[in-house]
Amino acid sequence: MTALKERLKQLIATTGPISVSEYMAMCLFDPTDGYYTTREPFGVSGDFITSPEISQMFGELVGVWAYSAWIAAGKPVPFTFAEIGPGRGTLMIDMLRTIDRLDPGFIATARIALIEASPRLTEIQRERFATAGRAKPSWYTQVSDLPDGPLFVIANELFDAMPVRQFVNTEQGWRERMVALDEAGELCFSAGLASIDLALLPTGKEAEIGAIFEAAPARSALMAELSTRIATNGGAGLFIDYGHLEPGFADTLQAMKAHAYDDVFAHPGEADLTTHVDFAALVAVAQASGLRPRLCTQGDFLLRMGLLERAGALGSKAGEDVRERLRGEVERLAGPVQMGSLFKVLAVSPENVALPGFDPAD
Repeated sequence: MTALKERLKQLIATTGPISVSEYMAMCLFDPTDGYYTTREPFGVSGDFITSPEISQMFGELVGVWAYSAWIAAGKPVPFTFAEIGPGRGTLMIDMLRTIDRLDPGFIATARIALIEASPRLTEIQRERFATAGRAKPSWYTQVSDLPDGPLFVIANELFDAMPVRQFVNTEQGWRERMVALDEAGELCFSAGLASIDLALLPTGKEAEIGAIFEAAPARSALMAELSTRIATNGGAGLFIDYGHLEPGFADTLQAMKAHAYDDVFAHPGEADLTTHVDFAALVAVAQASGLRPRLCTQGDFLLRMGLLERAGALGSKAGEDVRERLRGEVERLAGPVQMGSLFKVLAVSPENVALPGFDPAD
């Protein structure tokens, strides 16, 4: 039994069931025993591998996108170039290396910001940036602390780790899904007393008894904060995550440990917890702030940004083993049965800022 699981069982036994949102928040961010505050989750030795860790090409192409967005916005100076949830710092390092080759003046004029809530990950990022080139980023723990002015912001696999509330359709109506203790004293799901405003449920879709609806107010709040900043001061945002394009009913809460799915109650604090992102909700928030959203699959985005061409250039003077590795990376990042379709890319900007990687139908 993990230390956090024991604490959770004691908490629930003393105060009663907690919401799924509270359970996720404790499992991921508890200062003493939380997943992101106590361990190194990324890479082969961790529990999962993100796109920047799969291939340098991912960060290079996202860097080209960020530089192009800055140009499309009129090259405002000063400006902030930020990443939220930068992990080990791999994505930002690859982006800055690429942009520096395109325009050495970018780093000289940008206020580079990393927004990280985990002290442990912040230290890892500081160590890597100490030898990663001439860029000297500043660290922040929340978006509200960023400097004023135009903001160009990137986030990869950020929204999926933000806690959500779950609601279950019962014979007595919709009730919030809670984490409780069963007769044996083990963690289990139960239906609480709180309900949900029916206007928030997907329209035109019938929910059977037992159906689950996920609401993510924390995601919407962050998206609203970023959208308001961009709408007010200029800039653009790019958000990459796995999820669905239309709202619906599903239980997408899942745990990942050692690159395999785990029971969500098996190892609290020692396994990653995520849910699928409702991109339609994020699009609605951006539109309400006056921004123009663009949305497509990760595969389409990377191919439009030149993934095949970049792989060809890297492999042109390399041996067959390197070319085979590059083919595998392309397939994993953009293949329809791998990350290419499951992962979506959402870009937002003021209406008059044209962004690469999307066609007019997106």
